[in-house]
Amino acid sequence: MRSPDWSPMKPLRRVTLLAFLACAATSSAAPPKTPKPARAASAKQEETVLSKDVSVRRIAPGVWLHITKAGKDWGGTPANGLLVEDGDASILVDTGWTPEHSKVLLAWAKDTLHHPVRAALVTHFHIDRTGGIPTLDAQGIPVHAREDTARRAKAQGNPVPQQLLTDAQDFGPLSVFFPGAGHTPDNLVVMHPASGILYGGCFIKDATAKTLGNMDDADVTAWPGSLKREREHFPNARIIVPGHEQPGGTELLDHTEALLKKASH
Repeated sequence: MRSPDWSPMKPLRRVTLLAFLACAATSSAAPPKTPKPARAASAKQEETVLSKDVSVRRIAPGVWLHITKAGKDWGGTPANGLLVEDGDASILVDTGWTPEHSKVLLAWAKDTLHHPVRAALVTHFHIDRTGGIPTLDAQGIPVHAREDTARRAKAQGNPVPQQLLTDAQDFGPLSVFFPGAGHTPDNLVVMHPASGILYGGCFIKDATAKTLGNMDDADVTAWPGSLKREREHFPNARIIVPGHEQPGGTELLDHTEALLKKASH
């Protein structure tokens, strides 16, 4: 996995000689670092490995990034999703590649985070988003998606979400929006307004991406207009979480736009 260095610089402070000597004498007196919001999105210090192919990382109060790694058939590709606290429960956004991935995430949310998953949503029909649905179904946890996503998942032979979302609605502490076709004809984006986190899924590319990735179901002609609608609908997004690799700031939107311009020529 590519891992850009997002470690924030320690802020400069005016100190007296005595304060300097005191800090030199004991590291416990050093003031804590205060990361910038966008860089906090990928800070490594809070990452927790749950299994050989599942990990979680806190990226804001009540918001956790989950990372699941595919098997050999998909080249071990890591995929992102969210786990968002909602009162004494939580909401899972995208389910991992496999039922086993979801099983690990659900157990951690219940037994360690003490916010059991009460509902889930998937952002498009590909297997890196829908693969864990059988586990949620088995535990009676409703999985939501657009009607188009359910139809395409069924046609693809992927697990099918059973509950429907509209194109723009609130979902607990989240706001869900369909900006139009892009990576797929059905891709949703999800905003957590309290933290300024926008989960773009595969609709948004990470900062190190050199291409638009899997183009099997992409609509490069519609994608730029969809990206513009996403920006207009969520103008306060500060931290952007792509479907793969590392989160960043709004430069990820610019980078995706640049890749689209390159692809159209």
